[in-house]
Amino acid sequence: MSAIKREEVSSHLRYIRLELREMHQMLLKEDLLPDISEAREVHAQLDALLDLLSDKRVKKMKSQFENF
Repeated sequence: MSAIKREEVSSHLRYIRLELREMHQMLLKEDLLPDISEAREVHAQLDALLDLLSDKRVKKMKSQFENF
C-alpha cells in the first residue's frame, strides 16, 4: 500500500476511533444513546474506509488473474 493510501487509512481510523470513543463516553457517563446522525456519520466513514481498501484489493486481484 502506498504511503499516501496508508496515511489516508490512518486518518479515517483516527477519526472513527475518536467518534466511537465519544459515543461510548456518552453511553457510560450520561446513559444516553448517541444521536442517529452521529451514528450515520461513523457508518459513512467506515464505508469510505472499506471502499478505499476494497479498490486496492480488487485491482490486485484483477492483475493476478489477467494472465489466465
